[in-house]
Amino acid sequence: MNRVGFIGLGIMGKPMAKNLLKAGFPVTVVGNRARAAVEELRPLGVEVVNSARDVAHDADVVVTCLPDSPDVEHVVTGRDGVLDGAHPGLIVIDMSTIAPAVIQRIAAKAAEKGVRVLDAPVSGGQKGAIEGTLSIMVGGDARALEESMDVLKAMGKKIVHCGPSGAGSFTKLANQIICAVTWQAIAEGLILGAKAGVDPAKMVEAISAGAARCWALEVRVPEVLKGNFKPGFMAKLQHKDLNIALAAGKDVGAPLPVTAIVNELYRALITGGGADLDTSAVVTVTEKLAGVEVRKKA
Repeated sequence: MNRVGFIGLGIMGKPMAKNLLKAGFPVTVVGNRARAAVEELRPLGVEVVNSARDVAHDADVVVTCLPDSPDVEHVVTGRDGVLDGAHPGLIVIDMSTIAPAVIQRIAAKAAEKGVRVLDAPVSGGQKGAIEGTLSIMVGGDARALEESMDVLKAMGKKIVHCGPSGAGSFTKLANQIICAVTWQAIAEGLILGAKAGVDPAKMVEAISAGAARCWALEVRVPEVLKGNFKPGFMAKLQHKDLNIALAAGKDVGAPLPVTAIVNELYRALITGGGADLDTSAVVTVTEKLAGVEVRKKA
């Protein structure tokens, strides 16, 4: 069984690491950050070391799940990073959402040491991370994916090889665009009805059975109607991902006009103090513009 190093024990990473431990994998983490998460994992048998370099030393697979591109690049290629402790044959799986150009640069540098890098971002939110049902979109070497498939299956239900290095990251950006734009569509649709006096809960019941049916309507909108914006995925991270998507669109020549508009609405949410709320909280921006809440009967 592969020995796994795991770096990044946040809202997604901690339950993912926990699932690896529950599946029987020996897991090593860095102990000087996310100390509360580390202590939570200790009873499950996690090994704790001092640096990313130490994590890589005896690992067959190193998983990173970090907030942004600079974090991943520093942890993998920086001083005392993963590559400093790497051995030929090591597989690094980055499950963060970062710029495709950055993961391609990391992969090229890792290849010089005989290390293979997979970009394998996820979708499914905190609930999917806890339940081990994440959708995992993978870019990189197909053989490396095959060799580490048992590790990924401990964390996800749907694993798709999307193509060469960067393909997983581009696929995740497409996911983020579709999710963010969907949230704005839901906001405008429900606010239209609420402004006219229609019960939002009745609208959701009717719409969810038709062509507009989607994950957001089925899973998250019931919480929105209760006013529950506890994060499964934070608005500030959605905003970060949309910025990455817009930059990637510019790089490859893909116009993303609606994405740009929705990104500004997330900027407004964050500026108004909603950075740590769930991504669904973008609904509240349009609520304020309309002077009505979908969380109550109008």
